[in-house]
Amino acid sequence: MLLNISGTDPARSFRETFYSSEMKRVLLAAITAALCTSSNAGDKVSDVTELPSHPEPPDLLTTVRGRKITTPLQWFGERRSELKRLFELYMYGSIPANGVAHGTVTYTDAHYFDGKATLRLVTLQLPGKAAPAISLLVVIPNHRAGPAPVFLGMNFNGNHTLVNDPHVPLPASWMASGPYVTNHHAMDSGRGTDMHVWELEQSIERGYAVVTFYCGDVEPDTTNAVGGVREIYQLLTPADDWGTIAAWAWGLQLAVDYLVTDNDINSKHIALVGHSRLGKAAILAGAFDERVALVIPLQAGCGGTAPSRGTVGESVQKINTAFPHWFCARFKRFNTQPDRLPFDQDALIALCAPRSVLIGAAVEDTWANPAGTFDMLKSADKVYRLLGVEGLAAQIMPETNKLIDSNLGFFIRPGKHSMTKLDWQYFLDFADKQWGKPRTE
Repeated sequence: MLLNISGTDPARSFRETFYSSEMKRVLLAAITAALCTSSNAGDKVSDVTELPSHPEPPDLLTTVRGRKITTPLQWFGERRSELKRLFELYMYGSIPANGVAHGTVTYTDAHYFDGKATLRLVTLQLPGKAAPAISLLVVIPNHRAGPAPVFLGMNFNGNHTLVNDPHVPLPASWMASGPYVTNHHAMDSGRGTDMHVWELEQSIERGYAVVTFYCGDVEPDTTNAVGGVREIYQLLTPADDWGTIAAWAWGLQLAVDYLVTDNDINSKHIALVGHSRLGKAAILAGAFDERVALVIPLQAGCGGTAPSRGTVGESVQKINTAFPHWFCARFKRFNTQPDRLPFDQDALIALCAPRSVLIGAAVEDTWANPAGTFDMLKSADKVYRLLGVEGLAAQIMPETNKLIDSNLGFFIRPGKHSMTKLDWQYFLDFADKQWGKPRTE
């Protein structure tokens, strides 16, 4: 049965009761397990040739040693930590512990969008010599009754493309070639060109804050990148290298570090959103960071929310060949044998439990494998049910433009691989359902 306290939302009730009353016992169990074995995945990192073949995704509720997980305590104390380590070892690479980023407000406009919002520019300076800085674009609704829920995500082309405002600086970091880029640096002519992608004013009018930053501030999206966090914060063991997706996820976590200190932001209602490759980073960051209440990976595809064992769209071999910098070196060993992966992407979704996940797809975006992605969502449902909260309310993929708004949610819209105003309407509707509509003055 689903946990339901006095008619309140079951997922929210679970978070409030479990984390307050049982977390000490869960952490104690996890520490005890860590003392008994160096990791739930085993002391030895097995080569791909030593891993068993699983033509179907491995059972989420069975450990690599065959132990059945039957209680929430076992999930949090044993299986969850095991899966996190497996993802680090075989796919994304080891993600460093959060650094300490110093945040400085550099500009404020309290009358943005005709007085509906306050715009802030915040610089997050990472520690260390030559460490990069993350430039946050923060837009907060003015007419609110209390701290605002927030959507946080990275953008592809720079903060200056999301608003037509000369106060927003151009990114100083490397940028891929494009119509508003010269010699891999953003040009002033790009201002406001992506306003339709994020639709900031729409979120403000619904009572939500939006925070975004250019992904290249953390790590340039190119092979042999120079000036990113992976170059600055090198890991001790080369075999445990972290890929660009993990670096971006780490950057999102640093932004969360800042947001939880902002009195204008509701730290209990932080949603991570990302499209395509940035959706891969969003689901990874959300899976690993329990401060995130809602994760929205839009059309994240292979390496995000689509199955590695899938036969539709992009494959492990294709993604590793086209983007060798995205994942760790070990992941390439699975190019022709993804069946030997000790997990699939349903496990990444399950790591978010009992928190909310909304996956979006597009009819013409078969490269991202919408049907396979929905299968991953269905599989993750069993973990939510184990934890006593609502999972996925429907077991059949919905019709076009129909939103499944259960704790695990899904929609598929007409069109291609893109982030649109319609996608944001689904994001906002889903957040309203999970958290309740933001209160206004």
